[in-house]
Amino acid sequence: MLSYQHIYHAGNPADLQKHMLLAAMLSYMTAKDKPLTYIETHAGRGLYDLTAPEAVKTGEAAEGITKALKTARIRADHPYLAALSAVRKAHGDAAYPGSPMLAAQLLRPTDSIHLAELHPKEFAALRQNMRGTGANTHNQDGFELVQSLCPPTPRRGLLLIDPSYEIKDDYARLPKEIANLHRKWNVGIIALWYPILTSNAHVPMIKALKAQNLPDALCHEVRFPPVREGHRMVGSGMFVINAPYGTDQALRQIDPLFPAP
Repeated sequence: MLSYQHIYHAGNPADLQKHMLLAAMLSYMTAKDKPLTYIETHAGRGLYDLTAPEAVKTGEAAEGITKALKTARIRADHPYLAALSAVRKAHGDAAYPGSPMLAAQLLRPTDSIHLAELHPKEFAALRQNMRGTGANTHNQDGFELVQSLCPPTPRRGLLLIDPSYEIKDDYARLPKEIANLHRKWNVGIIALWYPILTSNAHVPMIKALKAQNLPDALCHEVRFPPVREGHRMVGSGMFVINAPYGTDQALRQIDPLFPAP
C-alpha cells in the first residue's frame, strides 16, 4: 500500500518524541571520532512545510512542535533544537525536518546515510530535498535495503524503522525482521517507532520484541490526547536495541513534554 504521506502528520506529538530521541542518540554517537552508518527504512520526503495545505488540514503540528516551541519546554541546549534552527535558517520558519534531514544536520562528512522510500512521489521529494547532504537515497523497500546493507560499512551505526503501519501485517512482521537484522548486525543500534492507538495494536508486537531478550533494549512510551476529534492515536513509542550511553538521560528530557493525562 502506497497511500501514506507524512506531510499530514509532520511535527505532531509523536514526531516530537521520535525526533528528540533520535537527535540525542546521534549527538551521543558523533561525540566519538569514529564514523558511523545511518539507515532509514521509511524515509518519507525528509523535509516538510507546515504551512502546506495537507499539514494545515490536520493541524497536528499545532499540538506538537508548535506548542513545544511556544511553551519553551525543550531545553535550549538540546541537539534537536540546534538541528531544527539550522533547517529553518536554510528553508524558512515553516520548515520541519523529518528524520532524514535531522540526521543530515547532526552527522558528519565521514558518516554514511542511506534512506529508503518506496512511494514514488515521496521518493522524488526526498531525493530533491536531500541533495547536497551526502545522503544516498533508494527508491526501494526499506527492509530489502537494510538486509542488503547489513552489516554496513562502517559497522558502527543506527537504523531507524518508522513504518506507517497501514499494512496491519507490520505488527507481526517487525519482531521477526528486527531479530534477523540484529543477528546480522549485532553492534548496530536498531530504533523502532510505533504508534499507540486506542486499539492497543502495538501490545503483541512489543511483547514479542521483549521476549527475544535483545541487548540493552529499552522501551519508551508517551501518551497525549488525540490531536483532533476521532483520531485514534493517543501515544507514541520507541523500542531501541543497543541503546547508546546517555539514552536514559535523553528520555528524562522528553518525558516532561508529555504530562500524564
